[in-house]
Amino acid sequence: MTSVTVAGPAAAPKPSSIRIGRILLYAVLTVGSILMITPFAWMLLTAFKSNQEIMQFSWLPGELRWRNFTEAMQTAPFLRYFRNSLLIAVGETAFTLAVCTTAGYALAKLPLRGSKALLNYFIVLLLVPFQIILVPLFLIVKSIPLFGGNNILGQGGIGWLNSWWGLIIPLGAAPLFTFLARQFYVSLPDELAQAARVDGLGEFGIFWRIMTPLIKPALITICVFQIEAAWNGFLWPLMITTSDAMRPLQLGLAIFAQNQDDIQWPYLMAGTALAALPMIVLFVFAQKRFIEGMANVGIKG
Repeated sequence: MTSVTVAGPAAAPKPSSIRIGRILLYAVLTVGSILMITPFAWMLLTAFKSNQEIMQFSWLPGELRWRNFTEAMQTAPFLRYFRNSLLIAVGETAFTLAVCTTAGYALAKLPLRGSKALLNYFIVLLLVPFQIILVPLFLIVKSIPLFGGNNILGQGGIGWLNSWWGLIIPLGAAPLFTFLARQFYVSLPDELAQAARVDGLGEFGIFWRIMTPLIKPALITICVFQIEAAWNGFLWPLMITTSDAMRPLQLGLAIFAQNQDDIQWPYLMAGTALAALPMIVLFVFAQKRFIEGMANVGIKG
């Protein structure tokens, strides 16, 4: 007779190996955290230094010069720059939520012909750097008909250049956010929409009242990403704005570096620290939903 050997359960890993692996993991995370925090710490410490201390390498300032922050705010109209950045961030985010959620819902739940090909097109757009479309986007904005002195053919004026329309609309819709919203709508059961249709609710009502309230993590994730991108925008406002009244915060900070021979590093770092503070506060309050949204992006295809 042949004997049959029954394999027993796999041996559990030894506690010592688990402990070593966890120590290595914590060590790597600690080093990574230090590398991430160091530039921010250097910026904050530099904001309290004097010009003489900048010329000598030292981590800690000899004196905490709190007046650097007030003097930096008085050097240029930074309250106006903050207001402009806030308007741009709120406008772009509202437009992004309106466009990307409706597009994501259509791709996920409506029986559109060619929806798979359209989804693949959005995925391909994720690979296109913004610098590639910068010049064509500028020409399109300049040629908007009946705006900025343009005729019906989009000629003769400046279109949306140096306007709130040009600062908000072109960067409001992003393939990444459409794809993210679509992934969340796909994860919702179709039975919800079918039951709402039986009750006589229209398609927009299903989108607005049934489906969208269930994807709050995706909405918060889109808001955080878009507000951060709009708040830190530099290249696009630099290209299309010509007046100081339309200048956002990041362009306003460049005033401290206009003279390459005499860059005002304490004021520049103080202004940068103040500019970064709203984004830090935003992430602290939204981090739970943000992390949940990022973790659920790839739930279903």
